Amino acid sequence: MKWTTAKAVVLLPAAATIYVPAVILWVLADTPDALSPAEPNQFRFWIGIAMALDGLVLAAWTMALFDRIGKGTPAPWAPPEKLVVLGPYRHLRNPMNSGMLLILGAESLLFGSWYLAGWMCVFFAVCAIYFPLHEEPGLERRFGESYRLYKANVPRWIPRIRPWEGP
Repeated sequence: MKWTTAKAVVLLPAAATIYVPAVILWVLADTPDALSPAEPNQFRFWIGIAMALDGLVLAAWTMALFDRIGKGTPAPWAPPEKLVVLGPYRHLRNPMNSGMLLILGAESLLFGSWYLAGWMCVFFAVCAIYFPLHEEPGLERRFGESYRLYKANVPRWIPRIRPWEGP
């Protein structure tokens, strides 16, 4: 893994899915009902495990596509040189963030924490504001008509059932 990709993983996805949740759990450890972890005999344990694995696979897949196809990272300091519209990007425009939301949802189920569920909602709200106001206009400037066509055919958050075939 290249240093710029490693830095993007450590600073962005890991901050949202590991560091912030760890701080939340640590700070709120002594509050009533802050930690009621799921046990293997509970349905939410297995749902949480499935969500975490799906989220990890999705996030790793999108990072690999950004690195190999886009020749960059999802981080603003090393953005991809090419527009990535393969794999999960054929179904939705933000699969990496969807993977991270799956991981955050899994953590809230596995730790039984409403605080982590709240963090997941805050993370989603920030993304829902940031993407249309900042990231998407930047992608339109960088990739022009290719991105506008992609944006018109691929939803931001709710996946298309059939993959977009592109131009």
